[in-house]
Amino acid sequence: MAKKEKFYVVWYGNPAGIFGSWKECQLSIKGVKGAQYMSFETFAEAKKAYNKEYADYKGKGGKKDKTLSAEDLKKIGEPNLYSISVDAASSGNPGKMEYRGVDTQTHKQLFHQGPFAQGTNNIGEFLAIVHGLALLKQKNSDRIIYTDSRIAMGWVKKKKCNTKLKPSAKNKALFELISRAETWLKNNTYATKIVKWETKAWGEIPADFGRK
Repeated sequence: MAKKEKFYVVWYGNPAGIFGSWKECQLSIKGVKGAQYMSFETFAEAKKAYNKEYADYKGKGGKKDKTLSAEDLKKIGEPNLYSISVDAASSGNPGKMEYRGVDTQTHKQLFHQGPFAQGTNNIGEFLAIVHGLALLKQKNSDRIIYTDSRIAMGWVKKKKCNTKLKPSAKNKALFELISRAETWLKNNTYATKIVKWETKAWGEIPADFGRK
């Protein structure tokens, strides 16, 4: 019997990417401390995972999340439509990246940046949240911000974009924006609540770029 084909996602490796064999995956993670990787049964699943976060799959063995029970859905409730939603999209990790924010209820785009020649999804999620915070403060708005990235929420809380991407001529503009965002966080206070979007209960976040 032929061995079942698998695809390997490496979120953090040298290089990161999607690989069609365990041998290629091993070469990517060899010598990389804290490498993040996982196998998937189809390329479509691997591609979807690569554009998300390792934390969304860690401990789940690449399996799809179980359907939430009626009790779970009741506990989560409905999203607060008096809010803005932010998201990012990256073609590769690193790769061409962009981010945006939309009105959660109407899906009207409120801001959009990119595409940047080289970035990561995590950087985009971080910048999107900070952009949203600055926009709401400027408008003196009491709306909340939804994001589907716990990693970006943590970075914003620490006021630091903790990316492993190295600055280069190709991503100079992006790192200038990161510096501006970090400076804004250090020099500004805000009351805006940043809330995790419950994808399993509500579907994809309204700001999603639809590239799954």
